[in-house]
Amino acid sequence: MDYEKNQYAIGSSPVDSDSNDGAVNDKRNSIGEAADIYGDIQTAEEYGYVRRGLKSRHIQFIALGGTIGTGLFLGIGKAFASAGPLSVLLGYSLTGCAIWAMMQCLGEMATWLPLPGAIPQYCARYVDPAMGFAVGWNNWYSAAITLCAEISAAAIIIGFWNEDINQGAWIATIIVVVLALNVFAVSIYGEAEFVFASIKIVTILGLLLMALVVDLGGGPNHDRLGFRYWKKPWAPMLEKVGTGDWGRFLGLFSTLINASFSYGGVEMVAVAAGEAENPRKNIPKAVKRVFWRILTFYVLGSLAIGVLVPADDPDLLADKAGGGSSPWVIACYRAGIPVLPHIINAVILTSASSSANAFLFTGSRYLFAVAQNKQAPKFLLKCTKTGVPIYCVLITASISLLTFLSVSSGANEVFSWFMNLTTIANLLTWISICIAYLQFRKALIKQNVSRDSLIFKSRWQPYTAYFALIYFSIVILFNGWTVFTKGNWSVNDFITAYIGIPIYLGLYLFWKVFKRPGFVKAEEADIWSGKAALDAEIWPEQTPRNFLEKIWFWIA
Repeated sequence: MDYEKNQYAIGSSPVDSDSNDGAVNDKRNSIGEAADIYGDIQTAEEYGYVRRGLKSRHIQFIALGGTIGTGLFLGIGKAFASAGPLSVLLGYSLTGCAIWAMMQCLGEMATWLPLPGAIPQYCARYVDPAMGFAVGWNNWYSAAITLCAEISAAAIIIGFWNEDINQGAWIATIIVVVLALNVFAVSIYGEAEFVFASIKIVTILGLLLMALVVDLGGGPNHDRLGFRYWKKPWAPMLEKVGTGDWGRFLGLFSTLINASFSYGGVEMVAVAAGEAENPRKNIPKAVKRVFWRILTFYVLGSLAIGVLVPADDPDLLADKAGGGSSPWVIACYRAGIPVLPHIINAVILTSASSSANAFLFTGSRYLFAVAQNKQAPKFLLKCTKTGVPIYCVLITASISLLTFLSVSSGANEVFSWFMNLTTIANLLTWISICIAYLQFRKALIKQNVSRDSLIFKSRWQPYTAYFALIYFSIVILFNGWTVFTKGNWSVNDFITAYIGIPIYLGLYLFWKVFKRPGFVKAEEADIWSGKAALDAEIWPEQTPRNFLEKIWFWIA
C-alpha cells in the first residue's frame, strides 16, 4: 500500500494524553492506523479518523458497568415469577460461563488488533466478507433497537414519580442528552460512562450488602429470611408448561433468554478498543475481570433477589408505574425500608440512561466498521476534528425516535418488544465472534504466528470457543419453544422470537449474491492491516507514588 513506507514514522511517537505533545502524537497514531486500514493516507486525511481518547479508567469502568442495565434491575423480575429463584440463579450462571468463554475469544482478537467497531471487521477479515456485512448491520440494528429499549425503560422509571407529564417529553429529553454525550468527543462519552458506571457499581454492591443484612434479620422488621422462599409452596424451581422434572427444566431454560438480554452489550469493551489508549494493556485487563464481574453482579445479584422476594409476589408481574415491578424495589418495601425504592429507581433511571448512551456509541461504531469494510456508503467514514464519526452517530440516534411508540402503546409493552427483538441479535453476534475466533486461530497457525507470542492468550482454546458457540446456538434455536406447546401459539410471540434469524441470513445472502465474495482462506486472512502503526506506539508506564494510587491503578 502507498502508506506502508510511512506507517512506522507516523505511529512511533510516545503518547502522553495529559500533554499537548501527547495530543499531537495521538493524532499521528490515529492517522497511521486509519491509513493502514484504508490503504492510503489520503483517504484517512480526507474523511478523518477516530481518536484514542478513552483512558484506562474509562475502559475499565465501561467493562465493569457497561452491562449493568435494565435487564438486571427490571427484566429479571418476570424470570423469577415464572421460573423460581434457583432456576434464575442457574440460568444466569450458565449463561455467564458462556459469556466468559466468548469474551476470552474476543479479548484475544481485540488485543492483537484493536479496531473501531472490531467485530464486523474480524468477521470480514477472517471468515467471509458476507459475514462481516451481516454481522455489522445486525449489530448496528441490535444496538439501535437496544437504545430504544433503554430509553423506553427510562420512561417507565420516571413514571414512578410523575405519571401526569406525557412520556414523550421524557423520551425527547433523554434522546437529546445521550446524543449530546456522543457528538462532541469520545472522551466526553468516556467520562459520562465513568460516572454512570461508578453509580451502578456502588449501588449493586450496596444492594448486595443490604440483601445479606435483611436476609439475616437485620432489617427494620427483624425478620430472618434465610432461604424461606426456596421452600414450598414457592419452591426453588417452578414448573413451566410441563410438570415434574420436565416442567422444572423448561422453567430453567426459559431463564436463559432473559439472561441473554441482561448480558447484552458485554462485548462493548472490544468495540471501544479502537479508541482506547494503550489497548494492549487495557483490553486484556478488562477481559480478565469479566469472570469477577459476572460473579459479583449477576450470580450474586440473582441469588440476593431470590432470598428477598418470593416468586409468587404479585408485584413482579404487575404493570406498575416506574420501577415498582423491580424485584429490588419490592424487596425494600417487604423489608420495611420505604426510602430505598426512591434511591433504587433513581439508579435504575441512571442505569437506563447510561445503557442508552453506551448503545448509541457502540451502534455508531458498528456502522463505522461496516463503512471501513466498504460495505456501507463512504460518507459514513466522515469524522469530526475530535474523531467522532458524526454521520454514524446521527443515523443511529435517529432510530431512537421509534421509542415514541411508547406513548401510544405503553412503555412496558414496547420495552418487552424491544427486549425480545434484541436478544436474538445479541446471541447471533456472540456466535459470530466465536466463529471469527476459530478462523483467527487457524490464521495464526497457517501464518506461523505462535500463540505464545500473544500479549493476551485466551484460555483452553479451541474448546472454550466451541463451548460458547454450541451453547448460544442451542439458546437461539429453542428460545421460542413455548409457542409450539399446546394452547400457547401466538404469531406475535413467534415473530419476535425468531425474526432475528431471517434478518441475519438475509443480510448474509444479500452480500453473498451481490458481491459474490469467497470464504477467506486461513493462510490469506488479513491479520496484519492496521497492526504496524499500533505496534510502533510507545505508551509510557505510570508508577504509583503512594498506596492510594496503587489501589487506584489496580482498579482503573
